[in-house]
Amino acid sequence: MTRSKVLVLNSSYEPLSVCDAQKAILLLFGGKAVPVTHHPERFICTVTRSYPMPSIVRLTMFVRLPYKRIMLNRKNILRRDAYQCQYCGRTEEQLTIDHIIPRSRGGEDSWENLITACRKCNTKKGNRTPKEASMQLMKKAERPNHLMFMQQLTTAATEDWKPYLYMS
Repeated sequence: MTRSKVLVLNSSYEPLSVCDAQKAILLLFGGKAVPVTHHPERFICTVTRSYPMPSIVRLTMFVRLPYKRIMLNRKNILRRDAYQCQYCGRTEEQLTIDHIIPRSRGGEDSWENLITACRKCNTKKGNRTPKEASMQLMKKAERPNHLMFMQQLTTAATEDWKPYLYMS
């Protein structure tokens, strides 16, 4: 039961977090949340009743969260880039962190200047910019937000989460 993940929405239907089923059930029975969707064939059974297992819950009161900026570190750069070389797309290689504009040319340690690269591509690029090395980035490097990281959970999530995680 507690292994099931539940998407938690703010009262405005904005995704806030993902929690386990036990926490979601406590929110529901405490009156702090209402169910939005449930798993069709999974139930929570008590002595006298059975309840559908929630898949998405919505808080009844709006929660204003000061979203923390996501820390710039190796793990989060790899997560942002989906553990994929941003030059060739390989995922099976051991990945390194590459400066788009090399440090020797004033390139900073920033979300917009750091990407993941396999050793082969990083060596090929060397101390040059991607343009000078005739290498194309798969996507623009940018600062991630909490929603970007939550979207990565959709591979393990049910289809009913996607409209809330990919709303524009």
